Amino acid sequence: MEALFALPAGHRVPDRAAELVRPAWERVSAESPEAADLIPEDELDSFLGEVGKLVATYYTLEDPTRFDAEACEVYVETELDNGVRLRGFVDRIDVAPTGEVRVVDYKTGKAPREFTESKALFQMKFYALVLLRTRGIVPAQLRLIYLASGSILTYAPDHDELIRFERTLSAIWKAILAAGATGDFRPKPGKLCDWCDHKSLCPSFGGTPPPYPGWPDLTSTEPVVAKENS
Repeated sequence: MEALFALPAGHRVPDRAAELVRPAWERVSAESPEAADLIPEDELDSFLGEVGKLVATYYTLEDPTRFDAEACEVYVETELDNGVRLRGFVDRIDVAPTGEVRVVDYKTGKAPREFTESKALFQMKFYALVLLRTRGIVPAQLRLIYLASGSILTYAPDHDELIRFERTLSAIWKAILAAGATGDFRPKPGKLCDWCDHKSLCPSFGGTPPPYPGWPDLTSTEPVVAKENS
């Protein structure tokens, strides 16, 4: 998608987008050999075919020939009043002719159920807060594009909400520091536990964790980074 929006608007047609899939994978593979190892060579064509379907679905949701993105894969960073640094990469930022800002993130999975939408929007509010602190503006729209289900989740934050969210992030980081000081990292079992290689060391499964070595420097304020979710 980053390569697509680097093209002139008139060239961002479905056939051209499909041609970008394999070169994009080759670039990722060259930059991250560990990513290349995830897809066996005999499964690569099938994998790229699935990616192509996601790209085709994108065209049922937006027409990239009708607008330009201000920027793609944007690195953003700011520091809160308590010294906590926030940083992350935004998939796309759009700016309307009238000045409104839209923050866009692509997801290869399906749209969340209604009761989990707030978790999905956590990452987007993170980006919105960073833009508020760096640009002094509240994004008019946060947009999550779910390519597997062909759906879009949109949300319009407001200034007071983002200030409350800032306090929430500060409280989370304070709790992390407290846990780091005591070593009290409590397990939270879930469906993903079936994929974990460390169940034998987890108290939730009768295991005993190794001795906690502590943090090298509990007074430092390492950046809080927005993470991509499936």
